[in-house]
Amino acid sequence: MAPPARTGTAIEPTVTSVQAELASLEDPAMRAANEKRGDDHGVNLGKLRGVAKAAKTDPAAKQQLALDLWATGDTASRLVALLLVFPKRLAAEQVDAMLREARAPKVHDWLVNYVARKSPHLEQLRMRWTQDTDQLVAAAGWDLVSHQVYKRPEVLDLTALLDTIEARMKDAPKDLQWSMNNTLAAIGIENPQLRERALAIGERLEVLKDYPTPPNCTSPFAPAWITEIVRRNEARDGAQAG
Repeated sequence: MAPPARTGTAIEPTVTSVQAELASLEDPAMRAANEKRGDDHGVNLGKLRGVAKAAKTDPAAKQQLALDLWATGDTASRLVALLLVFPKRLAAEQVDAMLREARAPKVHDWLVNYVARKSPHLEQLRMRWTQDTDQLVAAAGWDLVSHQVYKRPEVLDLTALLDTIEARMKDAPKDLQWSMNNTLAAIGIENPQLRERALAIGERLEVLKDYPTPPNCTSPFAPAWITEIVRRNEARDGAQAG
């Protein structure tokens, strides 16, 4: 097994050295807990972030290391890769291919949040993914829709989105349904002129109405979610004005 390469006095991280560090952090109890959620790794995420932070090298080498770690197919290695990679240096086709390979829930989540949302190809990916027949790919597309509701609503047809949510969310597969529900809530929170309709759609479809919600947490049921966040925003704005 080749040792890490050296540059001057610094030790350049390699796939081998990163994976060895991850293996040393493996916790069987954590793996068992993660596997219940579909994530096949046993590394504490805080410690995993520490591995990524310690992988100090120049940007080009870091990007290549990220791609090489991703290519291993190992879930923990892929999570480190997503912390190292520079999203702006990835072509749309690369991000698309990575998403289709990302079947572990945490890998899927981090890829959407840390890569796709920061990609210069976000709009291209959003439009491509929302039309995909793979529910996990489509869910990622709707996650990007939700992001744009907050960040760039001018690129969206919000009324048409509500039409689609009203027609499809009730019978959508679980992951896609969750992402569409997030978009419904985002539209209702951010757009007073569409809030009444968003609330009405949520009430009529009753998606996640009975979702178990811990005390002091906001329910994902869209009408409850919208109402609570709007209340908080109005309270905050009122306090700032005073």
